[in-house]
Amino acid sequence: MNIQINSLAKRFNREWIFESISCEITSGEKVGIIGSNGSGKSTFIKLLSAAELPSKGDIKYFSFETEIDAAEVYRAINFTAPYIDLIEEFTCKELIDFHLQFKSFQNGLTANAFIDLVYLTEAKSKLIKNFSSGMKQRLKLGMAICSESQLLLLDEPCSNLDTKGIELYHKLMDGYNQNRTTIIGSNEQTDELYKIEKTLRITDYK
Repeated sequence: MNIQINSLAKRFNREWIFESISCEITSGEKVGIIGSNGSGKSTFIKLLSAAELPSKGDIKYFSFETEIDAAEVYRAINFTAPYIDLIEEFTCKELIDFHLQFKSFQNGLTANAFIDLVYLTEAKSKLIKNFSSGMKQRLKLGMAICSESQLLLLDEPCSNLDTKGIELYHKLMDGYNQNRTTIIGSNEQTDELYKIEKTLRITDYK
């Protein structure tokens, strides 16, 4: 997926979070959006996900030079962040089965193989509401990275992860994110900006 960002700006009340962001992200490129907490990087990623609308400017998405309609772009995006909630009334297996009604896993990965991959074998029948924050983050990352999509958006992917969880994140990125446009939001943590090719510092657009 190619993304064209044209004079993008976002305002909350009377404060401009950022202004005049214009750039192009080419298909398969891996870009880091960096900035401290409160700098606007999460807001920028939400705009890229089409979950929010900009105050000025626009974002255009292209698949093999054909523009994707704004109302349909969500179908081509996988997005996860610490502030995105899971359905806590589901068990782990129920949630994955529900997810697979909308998105398929890559490489013929089955639901049970996926559960093993993200180290949740013993929690297969456990309710999501009883998961630790690290277990939830592994599950969210796994579903986002392993599922088919043209664009992957990750905001602070190493939040709530221990050393083993970070190693899993890198393993998933190596195995399931080879040729996809990828945008990662981070406070400049090396573990999060894994194999990033270029960065955009959000504070440059204040």
